Amino acid sequence: MKVLFATTNPAKVKKYAKKLEEKGIEVLTIKDLGTNLHVEETGKNAIENACIKAKAYYNETKITTIGMDNNLFIEELSEEKQPGTHVRRVNGKELTDDEMIEHYTNLVKENGGKLNAKWVYGMVIHNGKESKEYTWSKSHFYFIDKPCEKRNPGYPLDSISIMPEVDKYFVELTEEDKKKSSNKSNEDDVIEFIAKNI
Repeated sequence: MKVLFATTNPAKVKKYAKKLEEKGIEVLTIKDLGTNLHVEETGKNAIENACIKAKAYYNETKITTIGMDNNLFIEELSEEKQPGTHVRRVNGKELTDDEMIEHYTNLVKENGGKLNAKWVYGMVIHNGKESKEYTWSKSHFYFIDKPCEKRNPGYPLDSISIMPEVDKYFVELTEEDKKKSSNKSNEDDVIEFIAKNI
């Protein structure tokens, strides 16, 4: 069974591909197919954007497609300043990983050196006939203004995100550290959702 993951983010693919392979599901990427649409992500939330991506790439390839998006909310910021669906797009510009780290560390500096944050994720699987949706969140962590030198390509904010239970950057967490998190890992639930719905 093959499924297309409609993302150019290597970290998103890496996170799920191996476990899906164990279930007999081969994950294809946009890069594998040599196709890259320009999809306008005009949704109001993660699910809507995930749906837009999944449908657009299904229509282009006719392969069952996974669309995924994530929204960022920061406790200390007013509603109009929330990144929300525009985590990587700031003032109309698509930021690189390094530019994201610079932008968000500056935001942290402007707001006292520490910002409490929450990620809300949306995933949609579209097979041409119907769309299945799944959403989850990760909270209880914070950003600081001193980035770790280590990087997670595709997830640059892991270099400024701190897990309070172990006082370490996300990018440095071991599997043992992750078990101590008050954020229960949804990875297995996400894998089950994909396996059941493709």
